Amino acid sequence: MKRERAALAAWSALLAVLAVFAPRFYSPGNMRDLFLGMVPVLLTAIGMTMVIVARQIDISIGSQFAVCSVAAGMLAATGIPMWLVAVLTCAVGGSLGLVNGALVAGLGVPSIVATLATMVIIRQSLLWATGGAWVQNLPDSFQWFGLGQGAGQFVILAFALAVFLIFAWASRNVAAARTVYAAGSDAEAARLAGIGTRGVLFGVFLVMGGLT
Repeated sequence: MKRERAALAAWSALLAVLAVFAPRFYSPGNMRDLFLGMVPVLLTAIGMTMVIVARQIDISIGSQFAVCSVAAGMLAATGIPMWLVAVLTCAVGGSLGLVNGALVAGLGVPSIVATLATMVIIRQSLLWATGGAWVQNLPDSFQWFGLGQGAGQFVILAFALAVFLIFAWASRNVAAARTVYAAGSDAEAARLAGIGTRGVLFGVFLVMGGLT
């Protein structure tokens, strides 16, 4: 608790300094752009928090994110609706998380070793598949999910906030989320208490991939 208060105090001091010496930082346009730019970081940080709470690590996020980005572009180029592109892209990310979960939970490979291997494999496979080229012929609807700039920005921010609040609430009130804390605190004690620790590890990597 003391560390959290210290971090909050340092953050508050930084915000106060910005208010005095760079008041334009708090302009509506800058705050909107800042929040929009941080949405991907927020969503992946939620997943990484769950992984770290389970006493694991996932260093393949960057490679997963690249694959999901290319997959979204290629799916959109086929002309399917954007809502379906979003769902299928989440499925792509989830499948990558499944691979990490299978290696860590199923085969017992240390997470840093497993995710380092998948990071390299995914990155090199993507480079080989695309030849380093951009995805071409994206439809107009690809930008802002086809909703227009104003509505698209609102949906992105609202979705990110909703995901954050859901995970924050679940981490305190949902039994399944609490098992992540138990597995991370003492995996053997959690196992003896009837918690399937392998399933927990599998689940956190799956969620990590889906959020990415």
